[in-house]
Amino acid sequence: MMQIHKNLPFIITFLILHEDKLHASETLCQRSCEEGSPPRICYYVFELELYYTMSKACFNCPFNQSDCSLPHCVAANGVEKAVVVVNRQLPGPSIQVCEGDTIIVDLKNLLSDASTSIHWHGLHQKNTPYMDGVSMVTQCPIPSSTTFRYSFDAVNPGTHFWHSHSGLQNVDGAHGTLIVRQSSKREPHFNLYDEDLPEHVIIITDWLNTFSATKFAAHHHSDGNNKAESFLINGKGRYRAFLDDDDGKVFTPVETFHVKYGKNYRFRVVGNGFLNCPFELSIDDHSIKVIASDGSPIKPVDVESIVIYSGERFDFILKANQKVKNYWMRIRGLLDCGANFTSAYQMAVIKYDGAKEKVLNEAGDYKNMKRTGKQLNSLNTPSNNTTISVADLTALKSEDWPLDAQPSHQFHLAFDFNAIDNPHFHDPRYYSFFDPRLKANERLYTPQINGITFKMPSSPLLTQIGTYDFCNETTVQRNCSNQFCSCVYVYEIPLYSLVELILVDNGYTFDANHPFHLHGHAFRVVAMDKVADSISLETVKQMDADGKIRRKLSHAPIKDSITVPDGGYVVVRFVADNPGFWLLHCHISFHMELGMAVVFKVGTRREFAPIPEDFPKCGDWTPKLSLESNVANEIALKQSLIYAMSLLILLHIFYYHS
Repeated sequence: MMQIHKNLPFIITFLILHEDKLHASETLCQRSCEEGSPPRICYYVFELELYYTMSKACFNCPFNQSDCSLPHCVAANGVEKAVVVVNRQLPGPSIQVCEGDTIIVDLKNLLSDASTSIHWHGLHQKNTPYMDGVSMVTQCPIPSSTTFRYSFDAVNPGTHFWHSHSGLQNVDGAHGTLIVRQSSKREPHFNLYDEDLPEHVIIITDWLNTFSATKFAAHHHSDGNNKAESFLINGKGRYRAFLDDDDGKVFTPVETFHVKYGKNYRFRVVGNGFLNCPFELSIDDHSIKVIASDGSPIKPVDVESIVIYSGERFDFILKANQKVKNYWMRIRGLLDCGANFTSAYQMAVIKYDGAKEKVLNEAGDYKNMKRTGKQLNSLNTPSNNTTISVADLTALKSEDWPLDAQPSHQFHLAFDFNAIDNPHFHDPRYYSFFDPRLKANERLYTPQINGITFKMPSSPLLTQIGTYDFCNETTVQRNCSNQFCSCVYVYEIPLYSLVELILVDNGYTFDANHPFHLHGHAFRVVAMDKVADSISLETVKQMDADGKIRRKLSHAPIKDSITVPDGGYVVVRFVADNPGFWLLHCHISFHMELGMAVVFKVGTRREFAPIPEDFPKCGDWTPKLSLESNVANEIALKQSLIYAMSLLILLHIFYYHS
């Protein structure tokens, strides 16, 4: 049991978020946040396990719609598949606390064949960097059949989420929302809405109809595709059509959000995409007022739709001022989920209290998902009369550095899919990338940053001191344009440096945006543009030298996740004020799995927060092979025989000459 001094102003709240005790969360840590009230310590139990959609727990779902909401029933989109979930829920438990609360999660790994970890996306883990949840960067992977305790303070208010940061577990369902609310006095937009309801928190994910490992292996080792078939809204959606006794089509339920006419509601949306599938969100006959992104408040903007990329979060206000009835919330997939590929989409219902008509039992149509009018964060589009770029949003908070300050460290990170013999997928001896016998869709282009693939170290960078093969583009000793380069890709930054990153999507190979997420810090988006279908890093550098990249240096939007336009650039700035090792990576899971990442080492180890006593350790164990021992013994024996023979010869000579 955790010991808390009796004089500390804490309320201890034990939330066992599994089995039948889930409802405890709704009346304890999930509460109205009052100014001056003592923070609470909120305790959760997460049980991660392999599970199955449409299992026996679903009984007669979807023909009896209420069965789809029974405990342990994960209906998803109706397609049966293996999943990896927490507490047999999809999404997993929603953590909703107040600013200043302490969150404690005991993660029990019930997977029999895999390790795990959890990243708390949007929480910067200042003073607790070892709780960031990145296997082999900030902690050891949590082995099967063991429990790891995460404990940290909720100091970053806003809309966030948690997800597994090990392998592809997030893809298969290991994720959930994490909301840190403020008191009305600290919330700058409090007067714009009447309700900020727990049930109006939304997590949207692209969804596969097969287990992710199968999809990943087929795409990277054969000719399988990497496209998602549908989306889920809060773990629900329509895709598979079931036939009832009258051959009528029946679908699994969609999510429903209840509103009352005349009230203004705050909705919090998490984009937990894992493939190249950004999506448009809109609500029929309603405009939305966007008030925050990635947990940071902005000057409100009114739009008809938002485009959300993997890792991003947006808060918006919905005015329930239309005719009392049901309205569709529509999700329309783009790029790999767009009309050229899977035409993925999903729907949910905005249900006004008193609406008489039933929700139509229909699957919808991709063509009906598009909404006209002003849009925020459009795909590869700068601001104009019909769209607002994220870079043109206005943060309410001013910069933490003088407007005329010059960055002390600037890094150029250019990335693309490279035609190269990545030995993990192309053995040049047998099936080189360039082997003419291969079909086009069997050639795997490797996503890399500056021609380098990030290689995970053999032990965690933060918590264990080891000998690592650090590198970056200035230290690599080979030509990475025609040779595969892989290492522990690290930049070292002095503490409190003002850092500028210039991210460039070359865009030569595919039409694919890369959404990047930075751990441990938020950044200011000071510039963003799509220049052409493709662009070189040298061109961007020349544009910058010629003054053609104009930076927004006052009230630039604050984010921790940002997409980089294909054939364009994004410029971000941040103060490196959080000591530790922090990952910057593409948030498309397949790309991260292939090593599309770098690490920033901020500060020196003397400036790092102390690692807890007895923190788990891991790494290589390579004692001498028995063969090595046998060879050594044989050499020693031969040396002994030679010595003995030499001695006998000397004795023999001495005997005959004496």
